[in-house]
Amino acid sequence: MTGVPASAAGGPSGARRAAGAAPGGVPGAGVGRVVAREGRGPGAGSSGSGSARRGLSGRGPGGDRQHGDEAARAAAASRGADDAADTGDGTRPARGAKIAAAAVNQASLWNIANLLTMLRLLLVPAFVALMLADGGYDPAWRSLAWAAFAIAMITDLFDGHLARTYNLVTDFGKIADPIADKAIMGAALICLSALGDLPWWVTGVILGRELGITLLRFLVIRYGVIPASRGGKLKTLIQGVAVGMYVLALTEWLATLRWWVMAAAVALTVLTGLDYVKQAIVLRRQGIAERKAALEETEA
Repeated sequence: MTGVPASAAGGPSGARRAAGAAPGGVPGAGVGRVVAREGRGPGAGSSGSGSARRGLSGRGPGGDRQHGDEAARAAAASRGADDAADTGDGTRPARGAKIAAAAVNQASLWNIANLLTMLRLLLVPAFVALMLADGGYDPAWRSLAWAAFAIAMITDLFDGHLARTYNLVTDFGKIADPIADKAIMGAALICLSALGDLPWWVTGVILGRELGITLLRFLVIRYGVIPASRGGKLKTLIQGVAVGMYVLALTEWLATLRWWVMAAAVALTVLTGLDYVKQAIVLRRQGIAERKAALEETEA
């Protein structure tokens, strides 16, 4: 066997054994040289080494293409695993997710619902200026004041609907919307009473109810939220119509009609206010009972 090459003597296995048994030889280097020789072309024992070459190098007919496909599939699987780790279990956010979320939240402040609320806030000083212009009794100025008041009331009907329908609810809107509503209504009532067109007690009843219910909502917020009722929505509508009729310089039968509309608005204001107080009491009792039951269950 002395003059026979290692590949012919035992094929690849024999060559690897010979290389591994060589004194002072490095097994890894011997195997690397054998594989390199086998990859260069067929020689003695090529029928036995062909399958070995294909097994070791992963190549055969079309081996380069197969190797590239396997590498591509491995890379895709690695990327998929990374993506799953980023978003699947929620422990690590996707790359750039925090920046994108911050950009969305920052942009959401300037949505259409919030812009309408801002418009209402800006209309409050404009309405007061128009209402009191030229002594407050000029029909032309009063008509312009009515237009500003009407725009503010109309936008109040749309901004909340748009925010809920298109998921545009923001913390700014939750705070600014009720402030804008009460600001325009309060400004109109105070101006009318200051000009002598509306009794001060009417202004006191309406504004006292609005501020009282707002405070009541905050007091019971830990027990739940008092939902807006149909009576409350009707009250808001009638109030807006009545105040708008008083802003205009109406005479004769229209002046009498606006008195009755305002009387209906005051009645609805009182009745809905009492209904809110009742709901708040019930909500508070239910919240206390639920907390007590939960505490007893925990202790048991």
